[in-house]
Amino acid sequence: MPNYLQLIFEEIAQTRNEQLLREQVMVQLGEYFEAKRRGLFFFDSLSNRKTSPLFELALSLEHNPVLRYVVENHAPVHEEVVLQPGKWKTICPRFDHGHVMAGPIIGNGKLIGGIGFTRTRESSAFNARNLADLSAVCLHLSTWLTKINSQTKEFHSDNNLDIIRLTPREILIAQLVAKGLTNAQIGKQLWIQENSVKQALKRMFRKLGVSSRAQMVARLYQ
Repeated sequence: MPNYLQLIFEEIAQTRNEQLLREQVMVQLGEYFEAKRRGLFFFDSLSNRKTSPLFELALSLEHNPVLRYVVENHAPVHEEVVLQPGKWKTICPRFDHGHVMAGPIIGNGKLIGGIGFTRTRESSAFNARNLADLSAVCLHLSTWLTKINSQTKEFHSDNNLDIIRLTPREILIAQLVAKGLTNAQIGKQLWIQENSVKQALKRMFRKLGVSSRAQMVARLYQ
């Protein structure tokens, strides 16, 4: 009989989009790792998000040795692997970030995102078994992302060269526009600001030589 983690792997493979991945799979992974908090991010969406100074500090490679290890080694890690006991508390004083574990999401041989979990200071630290399980999770997430990107490219005709001008994120926005979603709904699903969607659409219109959402969809789906 499959264990709980194997069932999560199967659900990752069946997940249709990033929103469901966050709302369902990440919740289950948080429970599996007994984490107080959980996070999933992709670098291309971070550039369009308004972040707080504290969040930016957490993503600083100079300040955060856990993140630096993930970026440099493309491997999962928790704070006790790279720091002396008690050192993490001086780097991150938050009680609900007393213990942290993070891993990479890889696409086309490059680091394109990450996944992280935290526990309170009074909880036990993450261990070698947790790292091994997170490594497997990162593999399945990276495979899932490759599949989703491949499916995204299949919505257009092989003879439609317009799609080549768009980035993977812009292609995803175009798909959501074609489904009738508003800018606000697209932003919510992709975890970006509504204004970021508007600016992306302006760039897409210029690339495709169109002036409206309807023209864009018609051109891409011709």
